[in-house]
Amino acid sequence: MNASSIAALTHPTMRMRTPGLLLAVAIGVLAMVLGRYAPLIGGPVIGIVLGILVRNLLSPGERYQPGIAFAGKYVLQWSIIALGFGLSLSQVAKTGLESLSVTLVTMTVAFLAAWLLGRWLGVHDKLKILIGVGTAICGGSAIAAVTPIIRPDDHDTAFAISTIFLFNLVAVLLFPLLGHLMHMSDMGFGLWAGTAINDTSSVVAAGYSYSTAAGDYATIVKLTRATLIIPVCLVLAFVVAAREKRKHAQGGSTGHFSLASIFPWFILWFLVASAIRTAGLIPPAIQPTIHLLAEFLIIVALTAIGLSANLRRMAASGIRPILLGLGVWIAVSVSSLLVQLAIGQL
Repeated sequence: MNASSIAALTHPTMRMRTPGLLLAVAIGVLAMVLGRYAPLIGGPVIGIVLGILVRNLLSPGERYQPGIAFAGKYVLQWSIIALGFGLSLSQVAKTGLESLSVTLVTMTVAFLAAWLLGRWLGVHDKLKILIGVGTAICGGSAIAAVTPIIRPDDHDTAFAISTIFLFNLVAVLLFPLLGHLMHMSDMGFGLWAGTAINDTSSVVAAGYSYSTAAGDYATIVKLTRATLIIPVCLVLAFVVAAREKRKHAQGGSTGHFSLASIFPWFILWFLVASAIRTAGLIPPAIQPTIHLLAEFLIIVALTAIGLSANLRRMAASGIRPILLGLGVWIAVSVSSLLVQLAIGQL
């Protein structure tokens, strides 16, 4: 394989991404239409389910993968930024501060549950950290951020991501149903989804499936939670450096870790969009159009994530990581509800 071929694989062009993007958009359009006829389920959930069905029944070829990966990551970020144009900075700040106490409790519960349950199940330390961080903060993004710090084996990373993704799918389908059964308010459900569901994509899907207000609230809560990956990574980097220094008596190198590489930059652009909205630079007449665009981008991104879901690979991950992920996820979900109940926010 020559250098140009390797570059094409590692840095796909927009032309290479086109087939996968068109597939995600086509399924996304169908999901959006179906969502209008089934509002209790919603377009985001329908999109991710259709994506899973297409991926595992029809198996789109390799030429679709660059576009699917691009949509699952970047189109989702664009949708979050577009949502910022509909939210004022005061609303963002108020929601972030209101949710911080619940977020800190659920994060602490996630790490403790991962450590205790992981010891009981005999799961080794690195896999416990990956599943704990993924559940506590932001799913696959958090796992990707800590990987260069703790340097796990590739199969451990795959196990953790597959486990987290499995419970993301369950949450998208289960949380709105449970929320309605518990007669939760929009704010209560948004806070629950934002603190107890792993990936941003799944939080957005569950939130907007419940209601627009719940989706807006859940998105802000989740973005506040996602920024906490920075202090967590810094602490892990310090611990790993100290451990390596003691073990090898040579410096505290932690690999290719850098603060810039873990910072969720799309959150900054979300705040910029919110500032533009707060300054009154967005004409009220076009705000519904922007929100509709954001909704469509969310559906396309979630469809792409569904198209990435290899159910066979998830099943091959083994039972212990799945049990660990299940236990941590339940602990976080219950603790979020209990804190809300204690402070009267349900």
